[in-house]
Amino acid sequence: MLLIPALFHRPFIRRSIKLGLDTLLALVAWGISTRLFAAGSPLTLRGTLLWMALSLLVAATLQLARQHYRLVGFRDARRLGLATLILCFVGAALSLFAPRLEIHHFEADVAVGAALITGVAWMTLRGAFRVLDEDRARVPLPLTTSGPKRTLIIGAGRAGLLTAQELTRHPGLGGQIAGFVDDAMEKQGLQIQGIPVLGTTMLLPRIIKEQSVDQVVIAIPSESGDFMRSLTEQLHKLPVRVKTVPGIFDLLGNRSWKPVLQDVSIEDLLRRKPVTLDQHALKEVLEEQVVLITGAGGSIGGELTHQVAQFKPARIVLLGRGENSLWETERSLRDAFPNQSITLALCDIRNEERLNQVFDHWKPTVVLHAAAHKHVPYLEAHPAEAVDNNVFGTRNVLEACLRTGVGAFVNISTDKAVNPTNVLGATKRLAECLVLDAAARSPEGGHYASVRFGNVLGSRGSVVPIFRQQIQAGGPLTVTHPDMTRYFMTIPEASQLVLQAGLLGETGRVYVLDMGEPVRILDLAKDMIRLSGLEEGQEMEIEFTGLRPGEKLFEELFTGQETHQSSVHSKVFDGEPEPVDSTALREGLASLAKASSLPEGERQREHLALLKRLVPTYRPSKNGLGRYEATNSGGVHAFRLLKTGNKAI
Repeated sequence: MLLIPALFHRPFIRRSIKLGLDTLLALVAWGISTRLFAAGSPLTLRGTLLWMALSLLVAATLQLARQHYRLVGFRDARRLGLATLILCFVGAALSLFAPRLEIHHFEADVAVGAALITGVAWMTLRGAFRVLDEDRARVPLPLTTSGPKRTLIIGAGRAGLLTAQELTRHPGLGGQIAGFVDDAMEKQGLQIQGIPVLGTTMLLPRIIKEQSVDQVVIAIPSESGDFMRSLTEQLHKLPVRVKTVPGIFDLLGNRSWKPVLQDVSIEDLLRRKPVTLDQHALKEVLEEQVVLITGAGGSIGGELTHQVAQFKPARIVLLGRGENSLWETERSLRDAFPNQSITLALCDIRNEERLNQVFDHWKPTVVLHAAAHKHVPYLEAHPAEAVDNNVFGTRNVLEACLRTGVGAFVNISTDKAVNPTNVLGATKRLAECLVLDAAARSPEGGHYASVRFGNVLGSRGSVVPIFRQQIQAGGPLTVTHPDMTRYFMTIPEASQLVLQAGLLGETGRVYVLDMGEPVRILDLAKDMIRLSGLEEGQEMEIEFTGLRPGEKLFEELFTGQETHQSSVHSKVFDGEPEPVDSTALREGLASLAKASSLPEGERQREHLALLKRLVPTYRPSKNGLGRYEATNSGGVHAFRLLKTGNKAI
């Protein structure tokens, strides 16, 4: 009885029809081959039935009926070729035994000929469906459209070819394709699927003029940011609209790359070579594990969830205190990885009791700690909040990890922890020390480390989203100082390297990500104005506002005691920090905790004074709001400097 509904199941019917068409074409091919190679020999019922059964068996075994005719491609063609070869060999073999089975006129040449004709017929059928579908799918440009009519594609590689196919299927996206431009000399003068390679990028002005190009699509997703900057500066001077396709970092999990046209962004200009991860080693660490990510609603935490999900953990626990941001992360993660087990833990890391409840219930084996306060001016004005969240919150997470036997813990740190001039850097430096101390107390085989990097493009509150908002509002763009520089990397790159360094490096380390060359914020502002199609000084102004509280002109990646020796990855360096005096650390934290009970103003002054003692390299900037004199109230300073010999942490 269960077979009856299946007979009426639409996919079953479609596959049956396809199998019937393939069998019918095979029978026609048998008749044609008999006429060609066995003239005068009549068609026999047994021979025809044998060939029909053979072709049906081959088509069913290779699942040819499951091919999508309208999207048939090279892999499908290979399978059809394999089916043809099998028909040839099996048909020839059967011809040797046909007389014994009293099957007349089933000769080898007829069988081989029928197999070849069958293969051609099967390929023709599928190709015809694809051509008809592509013709039907083409939507002509409206007569009143003001969009571009002629499109030039820069990059004649795989991405360029996919872009050309997409534009051909949907002419409304770009109009008629004029050709490719590529710097590879071996491609010059060639045609790729009927589209000519017109020259190199050096000839762009001439090609654009001669071909009457209105739109240029840069289809080189793996090219460096320097190349992209040079190319866009060249195209900015020409009367064309410039588009690009997503970069390599937009690839995630098993999703395929798609040539979606988009405006050139500042991320494209700062693009670097893609990160190559040790996929096998990371899979061993993460597969079938319970991974807890604090700050999962943030930019880095949210990206980490996607990176981790690639390795199929048993469960991902999203921990954070912002319900809206957690909801966005969960929705995005479920869309990308619908089969992944996900749990939300609405929890503030400063709430030790609630945090322990989460750890006791879910028993994570890997913890990625991305929760932190990070806005420099706010923390300068409210140092106590930075201490509570970045220091005591980190301690709470670490103690929960040690108590429940978490094997791997990765702390997300910042370059501002190096010779800090602000409260953020000082508290993150203390968090690094807490991780180093926990590494010494971790279970056998435990792995506890910190990973330090600079600014990530597009993270909430960072300079790029602020500049975008200012451009949308008509300007001006506000830059604190003309000489200010910062290190930048994309959120996916930072997250991937965090996994590589934090999980595969040694325990008790502070790893530093290779941030490339520092970028002048003024140059960043000018690039964003240009990418918006505006002219600096005419349509968009830049204003200098002066350094904000706690800011410095440039960031550092290493302290004086740390080495720069490359370690677990070509883009990862080993900071090799000095050991931490655990007794002094505990006494210092006790003093910070005691200061938390003081009145507001006194509490802030006390916290700043204690931070300067705990982190001897902390030198508050002169422009900071946190310029408080150290006070001696109630013996709060009763601790030693966190030093090993003469080496400060």
